[in-house]
Amino acid sequence: MRWILLPILFSLFFITIQAQQSKPAKTAGPAIDQKAAAILPQVIEWRRYFHQHPELSNREYKTAEYVAAYLKKLGLEVQTGIAKTGVVAILRGGQPGPVVALRADMDALPVKERVDIPFKSTVRSEYMGDTVSVMHACGHDSHVAMLMGAAEVLSSMKKDVPGTVKFFFQPAEEGPPGNEEGGASLMVKEGCMDNPKVDAVFGMHIESDIEAGSFEYKPGAFMASSDWFTINIKGKQSHGSQPWKGIDPIVVGTEIVNALQTIVSRQSELTKAPVVITVGKFHSGVRPNIIPEEAVLQGTIRALDSKMQKETHERIRKIATTIAEAMGATAEVTIDTKTLVTYNDPSLVKLMVPTLERTAGKENVREREWVTGSEDFSYYGEKAPVFFIYFGGMPKGADKSKAPPHHTPDFYIDDSRLDVGVKAFCNLVFDYAKVKK
Repeated sequence: MRWILLPILFSLFFITIQAQQSKPAKTAGPAIDQKAAAILPQVIEWRRYFHQHPELSNREYKTAEYVAAYLKKLGLEVQTGIAKTGVVAILRGGQPGPVVALRADMDALPVKERVDIPFKSTVRSEYMGDTVSVMHACGHDSHVAMLMGAAEVLSSMKKDVPGTVKFFFQPAEEGPPGNEEGGASLMVKEGCMDNPKVDAVFGMHIESDIEAGSFEYKPGAFMASSDWFTINIKGKQSHGSQPWKGIDPIVVGTEIVNALQTIVSRQSELTKAPVVITVGKFHSGVRPNIIPEEAVLQGTIRALDSKMQKETHERIRKIATTIAEAMGATAEVTIDTKTLVTYNDPSLVKLMVPTLERTAGKENVREREWVTGSEDFSYYGEKAPVFFIYFGGMPKGADKSKAPPHHTPDFYIDDSRLDVGVKAFCNLVFDYAKVKK
């Protein structure tokens, strides 16, 4: 009997040893907390450096150079020039596990900063032929700093890291200038989600009206798709005193503007998801006493359901062309999709919310309603499950209703809790490996 039991006991011994070797360290959470707290001053310093040296979309040359140099110093495999100025770094952990991508966007905006802080931006650059002020008016400087911090923490724990971590430092989230390609769609097109193939992507966006150190999220459709449309109307030019001899494209355009709102108020099933149509530009004419030949309308469409997004496209085309035809004019409609619906995979959200609660405290993690703003993070969701999270940057105790909006000269965030974002990135890597098994 003992000769039968001995081989079994030896087998169980070796299986136990192998299981212990393949299991990520039990102390990952406390170790991450300690390391993130220790690196916080450096993360804040990085954030303020990037804030003081902002660069516009597809022009993030110095930012990318700075990031790439640091990642190489950590010993990561670093690829540059992805989607023009993007940086992708790979950390191969010491334990078996999935491939997780963490993303930060790097670009700033053509906005002149009005906030009086020591690291205020005074940078000037060229945008679409004009000389403009440049400011990190959406918090991307914080995103870069937090992801660099996560790269350092995870690199220091390499032997315990499960699987592979890919760090995406993405350019042009705000949209590439003119007709240039860029952003997440180009990152995906150029293979950032492959070699090795990514199993899940996590991203965070700091928000000026959420208390610092807190998280907000939504399963399913979270942020809207963004389309830009142009309607070119052609009428017939005439003297302003003789409108009956012409076809007034301005009058046609105003009818189209009004009718477009009926798509929202009378044609869209708003109990399913919201739709927003905004005409932000109406250009026509050169003199008060001339009825012009042409008018151009430009605007944006926001949808939180991909089917409704496509239906809205068709309704805009139909309304514009038929109104123009009925009034003796013609209308040509072009629609350019900038982002898709940012869709948080519900099963992934359910699995990973406990990680956020452990990181920030359950009282600091809340589910929220959908957002009509857009994010090109949505393109990563075409290749793998994604979870995009809002992270707070509002000073503790501040009035949410008075928080300066994003994309404005007064945009401001409290960077004292960026360590919570660093911890979240790291904990998501470890915890996803556990639930992925």
